[in-house]
Amino acid sequence: MTPLIITLMVVAGIVLLIAIGYLNHVNENKKVERARNMVELNDRLRRCSELSETFPGQLMTPALKLLLVRLELNVVRRLIELERRSNPSLQERDTELQALVDQGDKITVSNPPAPIQTEAKAKDVRFLLEAMHGQVTRAAHDGFLQTTEAKHWIREIRNLLVLLHIEFFNNLGQHAMTSEQPGQARLAFERGVQYLRNQAEPAPWKTHLAAMERQLARANAMVLDTIAPAEDDNNELTEGLKVVEADAEWKKKAIYD
Repeated sequence: MTPLIITLMVVAGIVLLIAIGYLNHVNENKKVERARNMVELNDRLRRCSELSETFPGQLMTPALKLLLVRLELNVVRRLIELERRSNPSLQERDTELQALVDQGDKITVSNPPAPIQTEAKAKDVRFLLEAMHGQVTRAAHDGFLQTTEAKHWIREIRNLLVLLHIEFFNNLGQHAMTSEQPGQARLAFERGVQYLRNQAEPAPWKTHLAAMERQLARANAMVLDTIAPAEDDNNELTEGLKVVEADAEWKKKAIYD
């Protein structure tokens, strides 16, 4: 065996080792990427399901419900593609979601109403809207939603955020009114009016703003009515003190006289 052949064999061995190492590296990267995608898609599946099932019924529409079902179905099918073996639960969910999508605009909205009556509840629903915004954006990035459709739903989500605040301030004010706390009611309605006036596009909210302003005027009138008797009481007290002082002065005169 000549030195040349030995050299070529050594070089070939080195090249082979390098190739094997590279292929192992690529294979490991694919495994890591697959695992990362699985974790991400499972998280998206959980979020989509949560949005579809727990979003307040008074804010849910058939069109929105259909969108959320479509987003969930897309994630389910991507997971099925990534799975190396058949997953009966995913297959079953795929069938359920497809049946719902087939209903189109006639899809049933079974979400129960969840009145927004506390700051904590308002924050919870706001977080749901933020999650919804994220899912729409990601679906558009993946190419599942067309840009025009994604923009439409982002506008709708912003509108839902405004409706959330309207309901919250209105419920807060109404509760204070029935609890005979007109000052707190006035504060709630003032916040609502200010929020609607600060909208970048106020035109769609004119009716809501007018209604909130009427509630504010009513609460303000109740506050003034509450203050008025207090002033009358002070006047009566003042008159009473004057009588007492006059009586005391008469007694002084009677004593010294």
